[in-house]
Amino acid sequence: MEISSLRIIAVRYLNATLIPDAHIPLGTYAADQVYAAIGAPFEIVEPRLSDWQRTGDEIQDIGILGGLIADEVAAARKAGQSVLMVGGNCCHMTGILGGLQAADGPQARIGLIWFDAHGDFNTSKTTLSGMLGGMPVAVAAGLTYPNWREASHIVAPLPTNRIVLVDVRNLDRAEEQLIRATDAVIAAVAPGFAGVPLDQAVADLAKQVDQIYFHIDADILDERYTPNHGTKAAGGPSMDQVKAAIETVMSTGKVTAFAVVSVSGTGTGAEVMVASGMELIRSGLTNWQKFGQPEIKIK
Repeated sequence: MEISSLRIIAVRYLNATLIPDAHIPLGTYAADQVYAAIGAPFEIVEPRLSDWQRTGDEIQDIGILGGLIADEVAAARKAGQSVLMVGGNCCHMTGILGGLQAADGPQARIGLIWFDAHGDFNTSKTTLSGMLGGMPVAVAAGLTYPNWREASHIVAPLPTNRIVLVDVRNLDRAEEQLIRATDAVIAAVAPGFAGVPLDQAVADLAKQVDQIYFHIDADILDERYTPNHGTKAAGGPSMDQVKAAIETVMSTGKVTAFAVVSVSGTGTGAEVMVASGMELIRSGLTNWQKFGQPEIKIK
């Protein structure tokens, strides 16, 4: 089914901290008409965490912001819109999953395809740095911080056999052990990289789910494309390799939500980083419209 309308959720936060406009290139995206690649009408919304909603606990506040994102996702799905999230960082993915569950029910068969140099599968017990951005997939799977997950409106934790982690070339040792103790799959972004073949992993996931949330952290790209990224990693794939992988995911025709996050508009190399982010968004939107999305009965 073609994408007839798109709701763009623009997130101006790092975790739960509101970030100055210059740091997140949402204005550049709009000025360069990157969203027009979808070839359909779109609207842009910006969830905001009010002072009265804040608790002072960063983990809880990330969850509350996730709940606001979830509200937008659920409203979009009930209006027949697809969802694109831009800006923000990986912590905000829980809001997308929570919104899909809110729209389609906690029993909805949702799959997650995660493009990232990192697994973001750490828990409070495995983390070496304490970095919350390294935990959201584990949160969504119900392995850590249930308050974050529940505030994001994820009622049913995401089964690990519905998670495909693509690339994740930079894993903490305990994090990798945890991943391999679950049913999550590590897939290779392109031939020559570690993991099961991407086409196999994606096809296997598509068979067991009704819809897919497709999440991209820009640091999946080799660091030459992301010079100012806070967690850039060497030894990654080229832009062409990632774009080919994007097409593989979108060709399932099961993507209902898509995200490109962690693109910074400041610092040395910002122009390269922003251009890379826009290329990822354009590639995703073009292929999404080409292959379409599933028709799902909203509850």
